[in-house]
Amino acid sequence: MVVFPNAKINIGLNITSRRSDGYHNIETIMLPIPWRDILEIVPAKGDTTTLTITGRNVDCPLEKNLVMKAYRAMESAYQLSPVDIYLHKIIPDGAGLGGGSADAAFTFIALNELFALNATKDELSQMAATIGADCPFFIYNTPTLATGIGTDFCNINLNLNGYKILVVKPQVSVPTAQAYAGVTPTIPQISLANLITTPIDQWQEHIYNDFEKSIFSAFPIIKEIKNKIIESGAIYASMSGSGSAVYGIFKGDKLAEENIPPFEQCDIFIGNL
Repeated sequence: MVVFPNAKINIGLNITSRRSDGYHNIETIMLPIPWRDILEIVPAKGDTTTLTITGRNVDCPLEKNLVMKAYRAMESAYQLSPVDIYLHKIIPDGAGLGGGSADAAFTFIALNELFALNATKDELSQMAATIGADCPFFIYNTPTLATGIGTDFCNINLNLNGYKILVVKPQVSVPTAQAYAGVTPTIPQISLANLITTPIDQWQEHIYNDFEKSIFSAFPIIKEIKNKIIESGAIYASMSGSGSAVYGIFKGDKLAEENIPPFEQCDIFIGNL
């Protein structure tokens, strides 16, 4: 069985408060985008489950990989037979694009179908939540307002058909702890749930990622990329999550590869929304 885990972007990200348990409450819109890994799961040739990774280098012991953690969670719940898992990594890590979480979520989905387990999306989502905060989002894989620590979901009506997206990921990664350390939690005057309903050409003035201010100071290359994307005609541009990827949304006829400025030593994706 072959599936194609996709990335996501964050449209707006407000850090609203620090919790007593050390986590932060946030408010963000998560949107699937068509930058995809390739994941194949087949019955094992041998007596044990294996994970083979190709493509981008993943600096993580196999048993700690989120894909293997997802398999172990399903194995524990359903006494699964061993499988051979092949993951071809295309989505960059350390980008704020949720690639690892998507791989784990699609592992749950693929195993559910491969073994005809008939688990519901809600059941898969509950298991996915034990792997990572972003994992449940990819079970549903629709535009979502995420609140709380990023695990309370509400579907939203957001249709960006006809728009294109450019994603640029520089060769730097932002430690999550550093990202949160640079933010002063603030409750916004207008919630993202309301702002997202405004015309997209107004988003740049009103929808922000709270991580950008401190991260742009620490990593000027990320700010430079955002500025270049805006200058190239993006109707809205932002860093995704805690970075380091930056994306721009373009009207369908405003994004041509020959018009994209050079981004040296960066991973670049162009696709339709």
